[in-house]
Amino acid sequence: MAKKNIFTDAFGNLYFLKRLIIFALGMVSYRRFNGFNKLKITGTENLVDLPDSNVLFVSNHQTYFADVAAMYHAFCAVNNGYLNSIKNPIYLLNPKVDFYYVAAEETMNKGFMPKIFKLAGAVTVKRTWRAEGENVNRMVDLTEVENIMKALDNGWVITFPQGTTSAFAQGRKGTAKLVKNQRPIVIPIKINGFRRAFDKKGLRVKVTGVKPTMEFKKPIDIDYDKDDSHTIMHKIMVAIEQTEEFNILHDYDKELKAQKTETEH
Repeated sequence: MAKKNIFTDAFGNLYFLKRLIIFALGMVSYRRFNGFNKLKITGTENLVDLPDSNVLFVSNHQTYFADVAAMYHAFCAVNNGYLNSIKNPIYLLNPKVDFYYVAAEETMNKGFMPKIFKLAGAVTVKRTWRAEGENVNRMVDLTEVENIMKALDNGWVITFPQGTTSAFAQGRKGTAKLVKNQRPIVIPIKINGFRRAFDKKGLRVKVTGVKPTMEFKKPIDIDYDKDDSHTIMHKIMVAIEQTEEFNILHDYDKELKAQKTETEH
């Protein structure tokens, strides 16, 4: 597989260009997370001693771009010794450039800003179950899987195992298979409040005064030899708190239905 060098990343993107893009996007988005809304970050001490490669971050997903932008701020801050804080944007002058994120191809090809985000480190994939608002059923593109593995071999990768911004959607088995085969350190991230603060794309501030949260948890305990893909996926979904036991509204709806049934009888 391809390797990075002092001038380019694993995909041939020039580091100086990535640094420039990350700095520009970071400055533009800074007030969204430390001005209009106050992002609370916890758990970045779990990132300090991680290796430079083969680290996979798994997260729930609430907007297309604000989630990732906030993670860039957090990673760049940690890269410069700032833990659980993005108050000093000087960290953008020395960004973490060997960081990639998995994104839907159709999302990254629409509009100018998504294309800029793509240059910052997107590894694009075609959804196998959904395209252009329609349900589809297509085979996994092995080239895309190889690209994710290449990114892991050369840096940190963030993926959203649900593949959608819908809360409590099922996890996609491809993430578990990747973990089983590549054996990365898996760090779960739990985010909240982004859906309320930003529009679905994450490019526009919808409400001010919100305090979104981003929690970096300890690595998931995975037995790569004994755990099958189903077990790995379950551990991931529990870690990012996207299983039904975390769905308070789901429990509330069930209680309302039960009360209604009792009343009717």
